[in-house]
Amino acid sequence: MEGDSLEAVNADIVECRACSRLVEWRERVAVEKRASYAQDEYWGRPVPGWGDPAATLLLVGLAPAAHGGNRTGRVFTGDRSGDWVFRALHRAGYANQPTSVSRDDGLQLTGAYVVAAVRCAPPANKPTPAERDTCLPYLLREWQLLDRVQVVVALGAFAHRVVCDLAGLRPRPRFGHGAEAVLPDGRVLLASYHPSQQNTFTGVLTESDFDAIFVRARALEA
Repeated sequence: MEGDSLEAVNADIVECRACSRLVEWRERVAVEKRASYAQDEYWGRPVPGWGDPAATLLLVGLAPAAHGGNRTGRVFTGDRSGDWVFRALHRAGYANQPTSVSRDDGLQLTGAYVVAAVRCAPPANKPTPAERDTCLPYLLREWQLLDRVQVVVALGAFAHRVVCDLAGLRPRPRFGHGAEAVLPDGRVLLASYHPSQQNTFTGVLTESDFDAIFVRARALEA
């Protein structure tokens, strides 16, 4: 889109009310709140992407957590998955600090941009195919604007499928931790298990395994 910008994409995302189920859920969570965050003012809107506009790495997650991004207004901020993400990005040199607790916590990304495939917190962390497809144009705009990106890291099978479909990669490669595929535009897709509590608490994903993804991303950018 001629004249488009990341700022314009983010403004459109924040105002989106296209999916009634997601709108109802995100706003209800923002009112009912979790007891431990009872004093917080929840964001309760779609969560835009953020990071370095000159990024060489694009990180794609599933969706904001109900009491994470939906509370703080920044993807992977204020939840345990985000703790893993930003520790790893910090160790790989993409982030200036290893923690992310709020939009004004001083965290800065260099060479990385972070988005979610679906921008609203979904019930049970499970967007519908229709909700996924409704959000896809936002990612397409970011994809085109972030023209220095060389490596795309997809966190989980859902994000992996979204990226493959967006990039027109056929046949779609099998998802697996550390799996690589060259996209039609020359970017490299790296697959990673999602740093969900289900994966990290059970040892399906270890920090060394997660770090290896970003070490590989650095090597591919060189």
